[in-house]
Amino acid sequence: MSWQQAVINQLETALHKPIELISTSPVGGGDINDAYKFNTSEGNFFVKKNSASHFPHMFQKEAQGLKILADADEIPVPEVVTFGEEDDVAFLVLKFIKSSGKSENFWDDFGKRLANLHQHTNDHFGLDHDNYIGSLHQSNRKHDNWSDFFREERLDFQVKMARDHGNAGSDTVRAFDRFYRKLDEIFPVEAPSLIHGDLWGGNYMVNEKGEAMIIDPAVYYGHREMDMGMSKLFGGFSAGFCEVYNQQYPLEKGWQERLDYCNLYPLMVHVNLFGGGYLNSVKSILRNFQ
Repeated sequence: MSWQQAVINQLETALHKPIELISTSPVGGGDINDAYKFNTSEGNFFVKKNSASHFPHMFQKEAQGLKILADADEIPVPEVVTFGEEDDVAFLVLKFIKSSGKSENFWDDFGKRLANLHQHTNDHFGLDHDNYIGSLHQSNRKHDNWSDFFREERLDFQVKMARDHGNAGSDTVRAFDRFYRKLDEIFPVEAPSLIHGDLWGGNYMVNEKGEAMIIDPAVYYGHREMDMGMSKLFGGFSAGFCEVYNQQYPLEKGWQERLDYCNLYPLMVHVNLFGGGYLNSVKSILRNFQ
């Protein structure tokens, strides 16, 4: 059976009706996944596929993350229809989103909605299951405080991987050790916030209403400054977005300086995914901890 037929079979099971596949066409999918528009007798669907053996349960984890965000009901997310596997092909089926131009108040609305999302809290930092950040495993083992979670479940895992693969030397490991000793002094104590976890400019789109819709989450309950830092790292967000967020749910004093420390995590992820070129940015941030 072809993977396309497996998608249709899975759709028929999910929707409880026969479905005819009219056509498929490739759309932009990114570095990890191939993506397609499936035109069917029941409308259009967005289908992502990758290797089930290379990225085990990735789409199941993505579907879980989208459901968590959908249940929060603060920022629109794509509707998950189904997911499955055929041989080594894993696939995720989402309702197809017709994109539009940004509404006049796009950034104000987005900033307010993210602030509202971050006010969804939990007793622990982490999540009840692990997931992915890009194509890398993301551990969400629960902790009572942010410093321990950030060190053990975010940074240390990436630092050890970079060292073991030859992308970071002992000097970087020692710099992170010095940084760890200051963590309790750096971050203000806040309740864990529900965060997107990978909020760069490529992980939002504009829906039919001109509103922001967030995609490809790496969800967990963490420090909300992680999302804010990521939004600044590669651009794609207006200055007004952050200003409105701060009006809605003010960040603690000194947040601008802390965003670099938050971005040590995505930068180390990039070191491990794309090589040592991002290490200079990491070292620059850690120079404050000689």
